[in-house]
Formats: sequence, structure tokens, C-alpha cells
Amino acid sequence: MASATPSGHGRLQGRVAVVTGAASGLGRAIAFRYSSEGASVVCADIRETTKYDNSEEENRGTTHDRINEAGGRALFVSTDVTNPVSVENLMERAVEGFGRLDIWVNNAGVALESTNPQPVWDMPLEMWEKEQSINSTGVFLGTKYAARQMVKQDPQSESGDRGWIINISSILGHVGTNNMTSYCASKGAVLNFSRAAALDCGPQQIHVNCIGPGYTTSSQTELAFADPQRRAELQAKHPFRGLGQPDDIAKACVFLASDDAQWVSGVYLPVDGCYTAR
Repeated sequence: MASATPSGHGRLQGRVAVVTGAASGLGRAIAFRYSSEGASVVCADIRETTKYDNSEEENRGTTHDRINEAGGRALFVSTDVTNPVSVENLMERAVEGFGRLDIWVNNAGVALESTNPQPVWDMPLEMWEKEQSINSTGVFLGTKYAARQMVKQDPQSESGDRGWIINISSILGHVGTNNMTSYCASKGAVLNFSRAAALDCGPQQIHVNCIGPGYTTSSQTELAFADPQRRAELQAKHPFRGLGQPDDIAKACVFLASDDAQWVSGVYLPVDGCYTAR
């Protein structure tokens, strides 16, 4: 996990970032990396602490507390990404707390079939609806309220760009796998939604991009990787160094929120150790 200590000359210096699902896993890594690159970070999640007790690192304080203790600037906003009132409140709290909104990462998500695989004919409607609501509707609402604020702001960067929205999809939004129809559908929706939203937001000089993580180790996925045979099979499907780390995704999020990606929008970026290159 990256240090949250600001460098003083990072690529995101002076910017304000919202990261959903920031209490653990990829969201925590993204929040730490953004802080280290100079951003003020609004950490959004249902709860301040991880609900998983299998990670020593993630149980060493909340994400926002760790950032503040390291000399960064962060606050926590309890957020239900499926609720429009809650997501709008998150946007407003970010602006109240730090004066503007530059970066929004729609990271919050669930993979219910990872520990309870279901063929399509056995898929309960309740599982389908919950996964679509968090993974797809949550991204729509985050993008909606982030863009609504960004179009009202004066550009902060020399390029004239008003904002950067990054949506976390999955390699399983790009390719399918058995017994995970709901998850694949929800993440596929994120991928194509991001392309369409980029076309809406482009004339306003707001970037919208999408990242497709491969199988990445975290407190959440460790439960799915507990079986050694299953873990070995997944590692073999990632020809470049096996399973990924949360910071691999966080570094890609820094690039897409920086001036290094000045002419990048509407892109799906797989960060997957060659998984989808086959």
C-alpha cells in the first residue's frame, strides 16, 4: 500500500478528489496515492472502517485519519452510492470542505458471486438487482453529480480542463466468465456508460475514463482466493506477475486524473497483467 504522505510536488497538487468505496481495498489505495500526489481527498463509503478483519494494514486506522496523520488533507462522508440524495450530499460536502471538485473516482462496488457463484438459471433476482444498483447505478449517480458541479467551475489546470471522472469497471466487464452473469453485466454497463458519458462531457472539457482491473489482492478478494487451487488458476491467467496489487490500480488512477492524460477521454484502460491480451 502506498504512503499517504504528500510529496509537495505531486501530479495532483492542489486538486480535490472524491473516492467512493474508500474504506478498504482499491479505494483505500487510490485515496492514499492521491494524497501522496498532493490532492485533498474526500473518502466516501457506507462506513468509515473496513468490514473485513483479515487485513492487518486495513485495520490500522481509517483511510481519512491515516491521510491526515501523514500530513495530507482528507475528510470522510458516509455515502450510499445507490441513493441520489446521498450522492448529491457527497458532492456538496466535498465542495464545502475543500472549495471545489476536480476528480471523482466511482470505485464502490460488490462482487456477490465471488463467494457465492450462481449459474444464470439459478441467479436470484435480489442478487441481480443489488449488484446492478451498486455497481451500475452508483457509477451513474456519481458521474451525474460530479459533472454537474464540474461544469459550473472555472478550469483550474493550464489546459482549461474542468474535471476528471474515473469509473472502475473490471476485466469481467470486457470478457465474460461463468457463474458471474450479474457482476459481468454490471461492469460491462460501467464500461460503455463511461464511453457515452465522455461524449456528453467532452465539450465541457471534463474527462471521463474507465479502468478495468484484473484480479487484485485485497481484504475483499482474499476471501475468494482462499482456496489454493483457485488462487493458482487465477495467477496463471495473468501472465505478467500473477495477481495485481491495489496500488497497481491506484497508479493508473493518478495518470488518468493528471495533466499527463490531457488528451485522454472515453478510454477503457485494462490494468490486468495481460489477462485480456489472450
